Amino acid sequence: MKIGFTELLVIFVVALIFIGPDKLPEYMKKLGEALSTFKKYSAEATKDIRENVVEPLQEAQRPLKEALEPVADLQNEINQNVKDIKNTFNPLASGKSTSSQSKADESKVEAADTAEITSEAASDDSNASVSETEASSAEAVSTDTEATEKEASETTASLDD
Repeated sequence: MKIGFTELLVIFVVALIFIGPDKLPEYMKKLGEALSTFKKYSAEATKDIRENVVEPLQEAQRPLKEALEPVADLQNEINQNVKDIKNTFNPLASGKSTSSQSKADESKVEAADTAEITSEAASDDSNASVSETEASSAEAVSTDTEATEKEASETTASLDD
């Protein structure tokens, strides 16, 4: 909120009427001292908050973010594998639903769950055990994706025969 020249003029006139011209300089001096003291304390409080709260939180976030990077890479790899599997089955399906296609859809759902876990962990910086849960979830999704890929290659081999 900014105070313009007209607002200052109105405040000055009201103060002049209520305080009087004799005591106005004395009160203005006290007001100036109070404002400078307030400014000094607010600057100190801001500095203390930054040093004692913000910087330690940022330092605590760094290892968590570094731990989440491999999970995010794994998630991207899983999503790419799911897309590849889906693209492999699209020409083969031609209106039929195969069990391999439903497995690929399940893998896609699990990859979405992994993405949800990753985003929850990023928002909860104080919970270090989340990265362990994410790693186990990512391993489970990876195992399911590998099984789906194996089944897809077996289906493709049987169709080629």
